[in-house]
Amino acid sequence: MLSLQNISKIYRTTEVETHALSAVSLAVSTGEFLAIMGPSGCGKSTLLNILGMLDSPDSGSYAFFGAEVATLREKELTRLRRGSVGFVFQSFNLIDDLNVSENVEVSLLYRGMSGAERRRRVTAALERVGLSHRARHLPSQLSGGQQQRVAIARALVGEPKLILADEPTGNLDTENGTAVMEMLTQINRAGTTVIMVTHSLVHAAAAARTVKLLDGQVVSETLLAA
Repeated sequence: MLSLQNISKIYRTTEVETHALSAVSLAVSTGEFLAIMGPSGCGKSTLLNILGMLDSPDSGSYAFFGAEVATLREKELTRLRRGSVGFVFQSFNLIDDLNVSENVEVSLLYRGMSGAERRRRVTAALERVGLSHRARHLPSQLSGGQQQRVAIARALVGEPKLILADEPTGNLDTENGTAVMEMLTQINRAGTTVIMVTHSLVHAAAAARTVKLLDGQVVSETLLAA
């Protein structure tokens, strides 16, 4: 499904050059649940942004379903990202002035989809995360756990092949963090590939494979025993 070969990313300022990623190679299979771990500043989020086509590497190859991402125009990248990738962030990134239903619908607005189809998908996504009864509430009227479930519904509503989750439990207490992990596990079991950045060994154990980064390089991989 995804194949990275010798991916490198360097951030430069007038005085400092930071090697965020150095010759990272990684393959992810369709339907896999992969956890990416490592200390702060090791390149986890940079790697996730490249996988989600939000950022581009300085060198190396990234193939997404066989298509070399570097050869795609910006319009093609946007279309591929919207149609194939759902994002879940630590900080939820909900729009305060929109209700739950409208927040979930946002990611569908630029797809040329009919209003009826958008409403069908929003309803289905909210049912999957158990928040149909909160559809008209504003984010400020929800708990942190509920807000993250809205964010997951927003990621699911486009029916993506891939979910990228960047510290999805980082702002949650233990109970809500566990609930979010159970939700991501169910999504994966239903056939969606999930790649998650996490600091939690407990939550990483939900994945079939764990990749550890250090100083922008893959230093180990652990496959969960069947």
